[in-house]
Amino acid sequence: MPVSTAQKRAEFRKLHGSGCFVLPNPWDVGSAKLLAGMGFKALASTSSGFAWSNGQPDNSLSCDDIVAHLTVLCAATDLPVNADFEAGFADTPEGVAANVIRGVATGVAGLSIEDATGRAGGPPLYEKELAIARIRAARSAIDAAGGDVMLIGRCEGFLVGETDLNKVIDRLVAYADAGADCLYPPGVKTRQQVGEVVRALAPKPVNILMGAPGLSVAELADLGVRRISIGGALARAAWGAFLRAAQEIAEKGTFDELGKAITFADINGRFVAPL
Repeated sequence: MPVSTAQKRAEFRKLHGSGCFVLPNPWDVGSAKLLAGMGFKALASTSSGFAWSNGQPDNSLSCDDIVAHLTVLCAATDLPVNADFEAGFADTPEGVAANVIRGVATGVAGLSIEDATGRAGGPPLYEKELAIARIRAARSAIDAAGGDVMLIGRCEGFLVGETDLNKVIDRLVAYADAGADCLYPPGVKTRQQVGEVVRALAPKPVNILMGAPGLSVAELADLGVRRISIGGALARAAWGAFLRAAQEIAEKGTFDELGKAITFADINGRFVAPL
């Protein structure tokens, strides 16, 4: 019997109560189904991975595109799905609220809102008070929609060159006060940085991004991290293998990289429905 949206949301919220779990990031139905079969407890979408699968750079797809994608992902798995909802696809709090209501309707269990403007030549982050108002608007939209969807407040400072940890923490504390259930500082990665963020935001759960070698799940758990995202790293790993094999064929006319591929029987068997 399929798991209901309400059950997914309740389970997702429960996961944030204690311990530490990994949210791997699928970019299509196939990757979602594979990850769901590997023992993970929840999934998260990836704006970059999905954009690349559509031949576009990150942050170039529309709200319509993302809403359609999230609807498909949520229907493809019984696991809770956290939405990478970028910056809410609007500048104003009112615009963010309207789009968040659409995001909630896809069936997601969590939804993140970033504070990066994405504008070349402009300020990298929304002015602090506006950023807080955007989180507050997202919270009100979720509450109005009647869904127990978790709101994740993201401070993108470390990803856009504003790496003053105290300023990042200050924003995250403000986002928590504005209604964010979980806080996410992508780019924060050292043991000291992670520990400071967790302590400053306790008892709110903290999400840490691990897109490269670094601290292990056990080490992050010991620091008090509740959840770990991979972002677009799994998609990059997949594209890396694809490009290495294709470049070898195009440039050398040899096929050695294909010898590293998973066998047809193995990958095909993972998609065969049980009898």
